[in-house]
Amino acid sequence: MPDTRKIRKERRIVILADGQFSSLGSTIANAALLYIPEQVVGVIDSKSAGQSTQAVIGIGGTIPIFRSLDDCLHLSPTCMLIGVTPPGGQIPPEWRPVVLGAIKQRIEIISGLETPLADDPKIRSLASKHSVSLTELREVPESHRIIAQGSWRRRRAKVILTVGTETSSGKLDTAFHIYQALRRQGVAAAFIGTGQTGILIGGRGVAVDAVPGDFLAGAVELEIDKAANEGYEYIIVEGQGALTHCGVSAVTLGLMHGSMPDALVLCHQPTRKIDSYGMRIRPLPEIIDLHERLMNIFKPSRIIGISVNSMGLSRDELRVIKEQIAAETEKPVADVIRGEEDILLEALAEFFASYSYSPSSIPAEIEDRFFK
Repeated sequence: MPDTRKIRKERRIVILADGQFSSLGSTIANAALLYIPEQVVGVIDSKSAGQSTQAVIGIGGTIPIFRSLDDCLHLSPTCMLIGVTPPGGQIPPEWRPVVLGAIKQRIEIISGLETPLADDPKIRSLASKHSVSLTELREVPESHRIIAQGSWRRRRAKVILTVGTETSSGKLDTAFHIYQALRRQGVAAAFIGTGQTGILIGGRGVAVDAVPGDFLAGAVELEIDKAANEGYEYIIVEGQGALTHCGVSAVTLGLMHGSMPDALVLCHQPTRKIDSYGMRIRPLPEIIDLHERLMNIFKPSRIIGISVNSMGLSRDELRVIKEQIAAETEKPVADVIRGEEDILLEALAEFFASYSYSPSSIPAEIEDRFFK
């Protein structure tokens, strides 16, 4: 489990993406450039050295790309971020000397790889010798191997969860844009990352795909409880998977039951008609009804709006599709990538202005077991 105090402190990040820096291949690197560019001092990629990240992948502005670690040491990096999640989950062999070199320079290593860097005896030994932290974004501590306690029945903070009609439908983007917009308004808001990228950019959370199924809801609930106890008024949870996707629906349901959201935002990419299993994506009203019926077993949660992933759409095409979705769902529709998150904030404000929820009474045996 990452130490959120380390993640939140001021960082000077150099991203290691050598030979793999691209708009599609270096997902963690790209998220850092998109959401926390002020913390990034450079990228290591020998293929595009001498250029800016903006010139190569279209984001990051003037952040420079270097051929090697030595070339960027004059910028005094404090952290090296492993910028990709390669198949197999292990660090590319050719990157290992670069990581070891960074450790010798007392540069902290941040990794979202499935295989912990500390599993490498030489990396672990050298990090210990130089007192360098190895921050594993996917690490789950024993404290998070816990069944859900039902603490949502006493929660005062407002919880918002993003859900999707498919995988990779914009749940992280939507959640983080809502979080940033609330913060700009001066609202005490916390962001709970549920994947390594979300944890990296938000500074807190738990990688749910590394949590045993029995403890998924409990791990997410614990993260929300921690934020609520710190006094946050709004807690935005990054969604994963999709209820209507037969490969990853269990993760989505675990997140729903762990977060017990008051409000949900449905993320949808209109250009996708079938999912990765070849199944037809169901009509939006049907998907909305499915989520609300599942939540209404416990509390009167509502999908308050639709966040559209406009990839592959022109502005004119997007305008027509948004009008169609609004008519079909009777929900406000926004594209957060094009700066429309305020539409969702207005929908949230309207929803919470009339939202009334009184937790059901807690049986004595549950009270004794969990709350004393």
